[in-house]
Amino acid sequence: MKSTGSKHEQRSRATRAALVAAARPLFGERGYAGVGTEEIVRAAGVTRGALYHQFRDKTDLFDATVRAVEAEVTERIAARVRETAADPVEALRAGARAFLDAFTEPDVERILLLDAPGVLGWRRWREISQEYGLRLVTTSLTAAMTADATAARPVVPLAHVLLGALNEAALMVAHAEDPVTARAEMTEALDHLLDGLLVRG
Repeated sequence: MKSTGSKHEQRSRATRAALVAAARPLFGERGYAGVGTEEIVRAAGVTRGALYHQFRDKTDLFDATVRAVEAEVTERIAARVRETAADPVEALRAGARAFLDAFTEPDVERILLLDAPGVLGWRRWREISQEYGLRLVTTSLTAAMTADATAARPVVPLAHVLLGALNEAALMVAHAEDPVTARAEMTEALDHLLDGLLVRG
């Protein structure tokens, strides 16, 4: 019986993963409103019943897709931060740039910035953003403070402020008429913000 249960759980996880994997490019290309559940189940190679066994509705599937994209983006940003970990301040700058880079990709921009706040609601969108991004920002700030690269301050409030600034910068770029110029302006603004955290001799 244990073996059967384990196989059932594995199939269930595989079905859920297949649905999210199929939904992501569709949501990324055409947006939440432009994609129907029939198209998703066809792309995933599962039945409509399987979708509703895993998710309450399309919004619930979109929630899981948002979480998957957030997890992927956070890992990519973390990889950039690790590349410059020897210099904690540069790691913060690299993380901020990697954040903006990720959110200029059309599918990430559409799913996380354009659709998620409206479909899931601002509160849920913020919860997911904080679940994935806040830990990384907190870790990066803590590393900078431990290395005496920034002044020692309460980390969690500062991490919330910095994550809020990153999200706002990404939204500004996403909604700008000239995204290239907006991206440069937001990078400069974030650099100035990070400059304010430096310990000055």
